[in-house]
This record gives sequence, structure tokens and C-alpha cells, in this order.
Amino acid sequence: MTADKLLFTPGPLTTSASVKAAMLHDAGSRDAEFLAVVRSIRERLLAIGGVASGPFECVLMQGSGTFAIESVISSAVPRDSRLLVLINGAYGRRIAQIARVHGIEVETLETAENRKIAPEAVAARLATAPAVTHVAVVHCETTTGIVNPIEAIGAEAARAGAKYIVDAMSSFGAIPISLGAAHADFLISSANKCIEGVPGFAFVLARRSSLETAQGRARTLSLDLFAQWAGLESDGQFRFTPPTHALLAFHQALLELEAEGGVAGRAERYRRNHEVLAKGMAELGFEPYLAPEDQSYIITTYRYPADPEFRFERFYSQLSELGCLIYPGKLGQEPCFRIGTIGRLQTSDVDQLLSAIRTVRGREVEAQAAPR
Repeated sequence: MTADKLLFTPGPLTTSASVKAAMLHDAGSRDAEFLAVVRSIRERLLAIGGVASGPFECVLMQGSGTFAIESVISSAVPRDSRLLVLINGAYGRRIAQIARVHGIEVETLETAENRKIAPEAVAARLATAPAVTHVAVVHCETTTGIVNPIEAIGAEAARAGAKYIVDAMSSFGAIPISLGAAHADFLISSANKCIEGVPGFAFVLARRSSLETAQGRARTLSLDLFAQWAGLESDGQFRFTPPTHALLAFHQALLELEAEGGVAGRAERYRRNHEVLAKGMAELGFEPYLAPEDQSYIITTYRYPADPEFRFERFYSQLSELGCLIYPGKLGQEPCFRIGTIGRLQTSDVDQLLSAIRTVRGREVEAQAAPR
């Protein structure tokens, strides 16, 4: 069997051998031992969010992170409400699209993709839009890697009396987050991101009072957030078949997060990965899309090189042949690609990627110099 390629992506990610090994067991979805794992996962996630005790609940939801976002939007926003979506990338636009599909009135506040969302701009919009009842934002916008100031934005939402929804898909587990400090009513993330589990489910950390008001509001059966929580609370079970193997893997991933020193320890490793990447890519002549002060250590967006012969598909496939997978860009205007520095990666893995990029670019230069 060939070795796994290194995933320099925003998820799914490279995982540890022990996380993979945790899936080599079959679990009964109603068995007491498995239910104890589910309970432990929920408790540990609340602790990571800084709300191990207090008025918050954890709801696990089958599917990708987008499923969980749709669960929150379609369950927690009443039919007579209005949602303000703060956008500086593709994933903010996706939230607005989800809301429109469900017939929710949507307003948007759009910021350039290389700029953080300004809390004062949010305050100004809320001051002139009293009908807004809910505000949604992406914490780490994976389009570019920029990190929005969710605490300051949350303070403005709270001041306006609006419920606050945070998409923390690419940040939870690697960037310190306190739901209380952020004034968040709902925070969503996924198993296959910075906690380094495998795909199969996502989760919502919700303020209990906001979750309770979602009862009877769901526009779908399977994505009914309140019903999912009520089921987990009543007997510890999922309403529908749970992703048992993914949950076993995730529980192991949580133990490994704790062993690494929690969020702070993981953030330090990811930060070192990013520093090595940034230095090496600069030496190779690649220009990052974001200014250094706006760049996170989660994922970095790079402009295509100033070379008319550069073809991303060829660049990607040749890196893949050398055992490294990167990610295409998602910017609306500029041709870019993305490199993630999260997952079970070390600086030595980043060095391997940089060596592969050096090799591929060298081949391209040689090909251009060859007589035709």
C-alpha cells in the first residue's frame, strides 16, 4: 500500500496513526460504552470553548460543517426574522445562500477579501437596521486565512440585541475562543479540522436559552437542531444513525489535543509550520495575498507567480506526484492557491512541501528554456 500524501489543505487533514487506528473497531450506536464516548466528546468540546460549566450545550450533527451551519440557520432563525451576514470571503457568502434557500430575509455587509470585518462598520449597520435579529460571521475565513475579530463583533451584536452565529470551522481547536467573551449564541465547527479527526460529523456549541427557543422552528427534519439536542439529552443517542467510526476517531483526536497542551500547544505547532512555510515561499518568490499582520497560521493564500506559462492544474498534479496536496484558490477576482499548515503536520513536512515546490518550479524553468 502506498504511503498517504501530506495534506496541506483546510480539511480533511493529515491525521495521526492513532486516530486512524481508533476506527478499526465496530461500535454499537446504542451501546453504553459508545454512548459514554459521545458524552465525553460533548463535554470536552464545551471545555475547549471555555464553557465547561454554564449556560451552553454541545450538539453533534451528522454531515459536513456546512450541514451544521444549515442546521443552525434553518432551526434557530425564525420565519419573521432578518439575518445580517458579514462577508469577506466565499464562506460568508455560503451562509447567506443557505439563508436565502430557506426563505430567510438576508442583509449582507461585505468587506474586501483582504480586509478584516470592522466592528465599527457592523455597529453602524445595526444602528440603521433595527429589523436585524441575527448576525452571522466566519471566524477564520478559509478563502484567504484572515481572522475576523469575533469578540468585538459579538459585543456589537449583543448591544443591538441580536443573536450571534459564529462559523468557527477552521479555527476551533487552534485559535483560543471563549463563547462567553464572544457573546456567541451558536458556534459551529467540524470534526475534520483543527481537532484533527476525520470527516463524518460537525458540532454546534449553543447557548441553552437560544437553543430552547429553536423548538418547533426547524424547516427540515434531519437538520432540526433542537430535536437533535433533545435526543442527545434524553438518552445520549443520535436520532438517526451516527457516524460511529468517525466519533471514535474524534474522541482519540481530542485526547491527543489535550496531550499536546490543548489549544495553546496546537496553536504553537501550527504557528511554527506557518513560519517555515512563509519564509520558504518568500525565498521561492511567491507572494502572499494577505498582509503579514492579517495572516493566520491556519491557511495561507498565494498569488500565482508572474509567469504566463504557470498552470495551477499542472503545478498541483506534479506536487501530488511528489506526495504533497495543496488547495486551489477561492477568490472571486484574483488567481490564487492555498496552502494549509494545520493537521498532523510538523515543520519537517513543510520542508518536504517546499522541496517539492522547488523541484516542480525548477522543472518548469527548464521546460521553458528548452528549444521548441
